[in-house]
Amino acid sequence: MEKEKGLLIVLSGPSGVGKGTVRKEIFSNPERNLVYSISATSRPKRPGEVDGVDYFFKTREQFEEMIERGELLEYTEYVGNYYGTPLEYVKKTLEEGKDVFLEIEVEGAKQVREKFPDGIFIFLIPPSLKELEKRIKNRGTESDETIKNRMEVAKEELKMMGLYDYVVENDEVKEACRKIKAIIEAEHCRRFRIQNKLEKLLGGC
Repeated sequence: MEKEKGLLIVLSGPSGVGKGTVRKEIFSNPERNLVYSISATSRPKRPGEVDGVDYFFKTREQFEEMIERGELLEYTEYVGNYYGTPLEYVKKTLEEGKDVFLEIEVEGAKQVREKFPDGIFIFLIPPSLKELEKRIKNRGTESDETIKNRMEVAKEELKMMGLYDYVVENDEVKEACRKIKAIIEAEHCRRFRIQNKLEKLLGGC
């Protein structure tokens, strides 16, 4: 029987909303054939981050070479650093029937939407802007000026919610993960995704 193609799941939202925390929780116990597509970035590693696990950490020059060679599904420059998704890995994994999970910035998600309109786009929002600012400050890695810039960008990004298929509030991490897993499960049951399988089933009657 023809293998069902994997789904491209895009998790996005403003900086500081907890995308990385939610992604790590989902992958601590994945319930489907789910693969995390590691992004590349030119920003410095934060404490506890591991190259090839959290991101592929590149110099600015290395990242710009990847752009020139057309090796990225999407990329964006955000608060002075590049972020992007390696293209070939995503295509190959989807063809193998595995779901690919992207955790990316809002600008990058817009580019993916243009290239993969059949993807599942999930927007993660904070309970409030006050809570979002608190989470960014609690990182302890940002200057006051950077925090201010991130909050201004976040307000603009929240206005782009209409570009997404689903919106999930990240108040409690485990509850947000439960909702995201339910979305993925439901999408696999969409009729148009298994139409070929149904037609073959009926053809064998």
